[in-house]
Parts: sequence; C-alpha cells; structure tokens
Amino acid sequence: MSKTTTDATPERADGTPPERADDADLGAAGSQLSTAPREELPNLPSLGVIGWARWFWRQLTSMRVALLLLLLVSLGAIPGSLIPQSGTDATKVADFRKAHTLLSPVYDKLGLFHVYSSVWFAAIYILLFVSLIGCIVPRTWQFVGQLRGRPPGAPKRLTRLPAYTTWRTETEPEQVREVALALLKKRRFRAHLAGDAVAAEKGYLREIGNLAFHIALIVMLIAFAWGQLFKSEGNKLIVEGDGFSNTTTQYDDFKSGNLFTTDDLVPFSFTLDKFTGTYETNGPNRGTPRTYQAALTYSQGAYGKEQKRTVKVNEPLSIGDAKVYLTAHGYAPVITVRDGKGKVVYSDAVPLLPLDSNVTSTGVVKVLDGYKNAKGVSEQLGISAFFLPTYTKGSETASTFPALDNPVLNLTPYHGDLGVDSGIPQSVYQLDKSHVKEYKDAKGAQLRDNLKPGQTMKLPDGAGSITYEGTKEWANFQVVQQPGTDWALAGALTAIFGLAASLFIQRRRVWVRAVAGPDGVTVVEMAGLGRSESAKVPEELGDLAGILYDQDEKTTPEPEVVPAEGAEK
Repeated sequence: MSKTTTDATPERADGTPPERADDADLGAAGSQLSTAPREELPNLPSLGVIGWARWFWRQLTSMRVALLLLLLVSLGAIPGSLIPQSGTDATKVADFRKAHTLLSPVYDKLGLFHVYSSVWFAAIYILLFVSLIGCIVPRTWQFVGQLRGRPPGAPKRLTRLPAYTTWRTETEPEQVREVALALLKKRRFRAHLAGDAVAAEKGYLREIGNLAFHIALIVMLIAFAWGQLFKSEGNKLIVEGDGFSNTTTQYDDFKSGNLFTTDDLVPFSFTLDKFTGTYETNGPNRGTPRTYQAALTYSQGAYGKEQKRTVKVNEPLSIGDAKVYLTAHGYAPVITVRDGKGKVVYSDAVPLLPLDSNVTSTGVVKVLDGYKNAKGVSEQLGISAFFLPTYTKGSETASTFPALDNPVLNLTPYHGDLGVDSGIPQSVYQLDKSHVKEYKDAKGAQLRDNLKPGQTMKLPDGAGSITYEGTKEWANFQVVQQPGTDWALAGALTAIFGLAASLFIQRRRVWVRAVAGPDGVTVVEMAGLGRSESAKVPEELGDLAGILYDQDEKTTPEPEVVPAEGAEK
C-alpha cells in the first residue's frame, strides 16, 4: 500500500482562504487570552458550599499547611517562654503588670499571660492535629493497598531505567526466571513472576517509618495536651519528723491544669525521717554535695502499708501517676521562747531560707499568741534569724561550709504588732517592722546576740528569754502529677526511629526479564529503579547480576551495569 501526499490545502468550510483562516484563528486565540471581560462568555459556575469545603479540606491536609501550622505552634510557644505565665508563677505576672502598665492590657487581650490555654494557640493546635490526621489517613490506606498488592510488572523497555544490564545464556528462560525469583526472595525482596519477567520491590520500611513519624507526632500532641489539661504540681517544705498528705491544703503552693480536679490527686502520705547531706571537704570542689538524699516512710491510700524509701536527686518516689522529687534542702533551728514568767509560749523548728551554696540562711520567728511581757501585757514577738552552719571567726556574714560543723544563730528580737491581723498577706520569711519596737541592751544599742546550740538570750527587763535548742534539717519536695508522659516518651522515640527509617532506608524496584532471542539463545535483562534518591541502585543491581551470572555457567559475556538512556553516567 502506498501513501500519497499533496501540497494543495483545502479551503475552510466558511470559504475563508487558508492564510486568512490562520490570521482569524490567531485573532480568536488572542481575544481569548485577553483579560478584558466579554459579555458573550457564559458565567463560570460557582463552587458552592460543598466545593469550598472540599477546597479548604484539601488545603488544610496538604503537607505545606501542616508544616506552616507546626511553625506557628513553635512561634506561639516563644511568648510562653519569655513572658511570665499566670498558670506557672502568678507572682511574676503581678510584678510584670506593675512594671509594664502600658503593655499589660495589650498582653491581656492577646492572652500572652496564659499562652497555652489561649484561644488562638488552641486553634493552631487543633488545626495542626486535624491537618496531620488528614495527611496520614489517605497515605495509610494507600500504603495498605500497596502491601496487599504485588510489585508492578516490568516496563516494556528496561533500557530506559537508571540502572540496566544484559547478557546472553544457553539456559532456558524459565530456569533463569526461577533462579532470579529465588535470589530476590533470599535478599528480602517482595518478588513474583509477571509474564516473561520477575518483578521485585524492597524498602517498604521507608514508608512505614514515614507513617510512624507522623503518627508519633499526633501521639505527642495528644499526650502534651492531656498532660497540660490534667496536670498538677505543688511544693512542700518538710522538717525532719514532720509528714505530708497529698491534699491541696497541705501544699505551700499548688497549680494545676484547666480540667484537673481534686479527685484526680493520687492518695498517699509520707514522713521525712531524716535528710542526709555530705560534702567535699578538700580541693577545688570543697562544699560540693556528695550525698543528698531524704529517707521517707510512705503509704499509699488511706490504709496502705507503710514502706521505706530513699529519695535522691533525679531519683523520685513514684506512686501511681504522681512523682515526688527532692528539690531543695536547708536548716531549721529549734527555738524555744519563754515569757516574763518563764512560761513556754513557743517551741518549734523554724525553717530558714538558704542564701548561698554554703547554706547561709535567714528567716523569721513569729510568736503571735500567748506571750506576755514582764508587766503582764500581751504582745507579739518577731525575731529576725540569721544562721551560719559553719561559723569561722572573721567571717560573720557568711558560712564557710554547708555542713553543721560550727553552727551559730544570730537573733534580733522585736515586740509589738506584727501586722498579721491587718488582712494583708505577708511572707512567713519576712518581718513587718512598721509597728514593732526594738529591744535595747544595757548600753542602749539594739539587742542582738550570736547563740550556739543550748545557749539562751535574755530579753531586757525580765521580758522573757529565747533559747537555741538545736538544729533540724528540712527538705523541699515537688509533687508532680502529669498524665501522658509515658505516651509522650513513646511518641518521641517512635518519631526518632521513624524519621531515621524514612531518611536512610531506600525503596527500590528490580526487574529480571528472560526471553528467547531470534537465534534461540536466551537474552537476560536486569534493571533497577530507586523510588527515592539513592546512589546504591546500580551497585545493588550489579551485585545481584553478578550472583545470578555466577549461578549459570552457560552465560556469556559477563554482565556490566550501564546507565539508562539519557541518564547521567
């Protein structure tokens, strides 16, 4: 059959000459490309509510939006770290309001004093959560479908793949394919016969790692939100011999999440039997703690059996979902106060606050009721205390060692109205001196004295006495109850391993085709394709081809892996 051609060009149906027809077509195309409105064009259909909802969902579940929301969460956490938060430290928030009268109203409107419970942060958090789920669910079903299916058959032209090799052999094509199938399965490929070729694929753990990473992010987000909403955290200072019961009224300070209730508190109690602290005595590390531990007797529940436990730094006591951490230590001198008639009106251990690493401490003793002076008049006593665990002559303002080597307690007494009945809250470690009077010594100077354990300070005019009986030690405990921490840890570990798998495991495909050539000799072709960026596909293909070649003594010549057509060499 022959095919003829002609140079004659037929006219258009409307009679327009060919050359003019081309001009007319160009003009029509140009008019369609114009941005000017045309009345004769029909109105484009509106997307409608469903269309816009579908468009919004596709945008929200895209990876770029998920990354953008993750960035916004990170940026939103910055003010939560730099600006005092009401849920963490209400005192710092109050101080910030006093110091920044112009910024505070703005911060209040933006919710910057409670970032993690603000509306805008919750909105970003929820959108990120929905976006991740929308990304993961379709990819999971798609991957499940790939696992249920088989690797695709060989392309028609294997020479176009990135790695390719071929050779000829006298072995029958069926035998070559059987040997290739066994070899690929031995190398942990998913392989099967597909027509005249063996199709194999490997590296599914890459996608599993990718999915595990994103699922772990969701688990971490849920665990973080759960922990923030239902968490509780409180501090309690306990002197040796005293106890604690896990109720909100027992804490020195307590804060909790928005959904936390007192019913969520783990029921337990414990007693501080003894605190033990030892320190380096020589060398450049003198004063550094060697032993820092608290011996406790605790019980769980109202009728739980008492148990012994030693709590150390970073070794908390775990009771249910609660953990009891040892956070601080100090000294509590035992002070006894007698009135003018010798009656004991106060006798207790007074915790003092450390000022430095050598536990130089300060505090206040407040005798509010029961004290009467020599004239029988009821008064309140306030005693400023300054404590040196190790007193060294010439260093009266600071201790020279944190242990109780030579304890000295400096006392300065006052009498009058301490202001505790005014209704204004005040610290137990500070003394309001606006309505009190000083005691004077025989020389008319303010009365103060340094006492060692067992010594007594006499108040003037028979007003009573103050005795330093000895020293106990106190420990501060932080009780933390934050559900979801185990899930967050598991999610973090899974995310790390999943990310490593998605980065380092390469997914690739290999095909082995064996067909009889025109001369009856079997032609074997092998090709490989990396589904992710990988430079190891040619190397792996060469290794597989070498093994397959060695298993067949009838092959000739030796195979050589070559790049595909148009691929870089």
